[in-house]
Amino acid sequence: MKIFVFGSNLAGRHGAGAALEARRKYGAVYGVAEGLMGNAYGIATKDRELNPRPLVDIKKSVDVFLDFARETPDLTYEVTRIGCGLAGYKDAEIGPMFASAPQNCVLPVNWERYRAS
Repeated sequence: MKIFVFGSNLAGRHGAGAALEARRKYGAVYGVAEGLMGNAYGIATKDRELNPRPLVDIKKSVDVFLDFARETPDLTYEVTRIGCGLAGYKDAEIGPMFASAPQNCVLPVNWERYRAS
């Protein structure tokens, strides 16, 4: 089964970008910020006021996701460029957070270079 991984906010307002797509097409639940919801997995890149979260906090959420992905090898995670749209971060800031992503995570093409061999 494929899971759509998107950037969320801590208020769980999935109103724009990939988050809106996750709500409309993949079962993301309005009001739920992070974790598995339907065929979607949210990683908070913005706070409750919709301001970008500090990179250190995003990294903690990414690490929780990566652990979950390792524990569920039967699922395939299609990771979007979380944090690189509405949150305003660059690929070079977020992509390396996924260096230890297991093989069941399909990363954006320009993030594959950060994956550890």
